Amino acid sequence: MVEVHLAAVRVDLQSNTPVVLLQETEGARRTLPIFIGAPEATAIAFALQGVTTPRPMTHDLMRDMLAALGASVERVVITELRSATYYAELQLQMGDQSPTVSSRPSDAIALAARLGTSLYVADDLLDAEGVVLQTEDDDDEPANPEELVGEFRQFLQNIRPEDFSS
Repeated sequence: MVEVHLAAVRVDLQSNTPVVLLQETEGARRTLPIFIGAPEATAIAFALQGVTTPRPMTHDLMRDMLAALGASVERVVITELRSATYYAELQLQMGDQSPTVSSRPSDAIALAARLGTSLYVADDLLDAEGVVLQTEDDDDEPANPEELVGEFRQFLQNIRPEDFSS
């Protein structure tokens, strides 16, 4: 597993679709872009900005339920990409038990943002899908998040189905 951090939540300007950018914390600083839904992007952005709502949002409810049950989220792992869908797991700790719960990556990231939980990506997934995006160190110009998403879109336009076969 490779530890990553939530580098950004942005909207792809071409498709008007929210995208989460997960960047590895060490090494080549590869980025895993995951397109998500608008409600999930809002939930993640609210958590990052510390916005509180009059009533708990779903991810706040999940956080509160876990706490009431004495469970903690040890880590979130983005595990695989299958049929153009990403999968994730919540690795929990509850007493002497360590259950794992399947999750959509966007929900897992929204919960992790509320809890301060570490994020990871499976090695083989980051090797296959991670992209090295231009950073401020690579050029005199600062990296613009919209440009990062544009670079990823260009990468997607050039990829073929055969690239996903083993």
